[in-house]
Amino acid sequence: MAQAVLPAMQCQVGAKAAVRARPAASAGGRVWGVRRSGRGTSGFKAMALGTASTGVVPRLEQLLNMDTKPCTDKIIAEYIWVGGSGIDIRSKSRTIEKPVEDPSELPKWNYDGSSTGQAPGEDSEVILYPQAIFKDPFRGGNNILVMCDTYTPAGEPIPTNKRHRAAQIFSDPKVVEQVPWFGIEQEYTLMQRDVNWPLGWPVGGYPGPQGPYYCAVGAEKSFGRDISDAHYKACLYAGINISGTNGEVMPGQWEYQVGPSVGIEAGDHIWISRYLLERITEQAGVVLTLDPKPIPGDWNGAGCHTNYSTKNMREDGGFEVIKKAILNLSLRHDLHISAYGEGNERRLTGLHETASIDTFSWGVANRGCSIRVGRDTEAKGKGYLEDRRPASNMDPYIVTGLLAETTILWEPTLEADALAAKKLALNV
Repeated sequence: MAQAVLPAMQCQVGAKAAVRARPAASAGGRVWGVRRSGRGTSGFKAMALGTASTGVVPRLEQLLNMDTKPCTDKIIAEYIWVGGSGIDIRSKSRTIEKPVEDPSELPKWNYDGSSTGQAPGEDSEVILYPQAIFKDPFRGGNNILVMCDTYTPAGEPIPTNKRHRAAQIFSDPKVVEQVPWFGIEQEYTLMQRDVNWPLGWPVGGYPGPQGPYYCAVGAEKSFGRDISDAHYKACLYAGINISGTNGEVMPGQWEYQVGPSVGIEAGDHIWISRYLLERITEQAGVVLTLDPKPIPGDWNGAGCHTNYSTKNMREDGGFEVIKKAILNLSLRHDLHISAYGEGNERRLTGLHETASIDTFSWGVANRGCSIRVGRDTEAKGKGYLEDRRPASNMDPYIVTGLLAETTILWEPTLEADALAAKKLALNV
């Protein structure tokens, strides 16, 4: 615990009585520290340590909750980007002279790419291009979160910049015409810090078998609800199109849904929602993992099921368009699997509501298939499909871009199309 020796002082907190810190007999001062708290924006409180502690003084909380608007027009912008692993999130803050409404009003910035695994030490500068703005639920006021993508000083996208290619796909006139909608179901697991074991599980042991935990209530069945609820509200405040949340099949695992989102917006919203979740778990002293199979054995993995539709799928006769899209997806199964997340082979086993990673399949209301079509879509003859293959750690820019490319822009040969239709028993 970081500590500091402060001289005897009197602290006035709100309307409470003054608290006097008595000097330590040996040092002529008093030892103060910072402890974790479940209350307040910061999750921390300053407290006096010692045998005669007079209580908690929320010094840091006062500063963290301070409204700067009466004092200055300047705001804080948190620039956020995807790091070198393709799944880690990085961010840093800068002062902007006045509130802004559009990313084009923000300056580009740079960072040391050699420290994130994205550039060599001898040429380490990576440039951040602001792309989307969200309200900052941690700082409040006019402060903002800024989703950025990453470029060399010459303006070339660096290899880990997957947003650039997705933006190209979503700006294609054929794709724009189809107004692609995405609804993404982000599953995640909460882990106890220092022991790498799910929240609510006995350390080194196991809870009862799966069954009672999905959408459950009760202290013995639901672990981490406050984190899920705090994240839900933070997303709504930020302007993320979050549509719901629920406890998952494995205890300590949760899911939230984002969408419907159009085009590149889907990826931006998922990445910022992940950033918010990382920050909230940081404050709670809990570790977030997007590992697709955090616990081996008879436990569900974590996916990122992606619901998808085009304008033609949502109109009358759309089920035939959906079946044609399924044909295309079957012919590019290996390509999609290779881009759908690291470690996905541990999850896509054909068990625990998954299809085998090696075999493409589809079905109506079948959660053991690669692609699921809902009963409502079948009955109405229009709607959407659900791609159940993406892992929880997938890059949403890659997944959404590939779905649009494969189903709108890519055209298979007639021979391949016919063979796939026969194999999948699809009359298209």
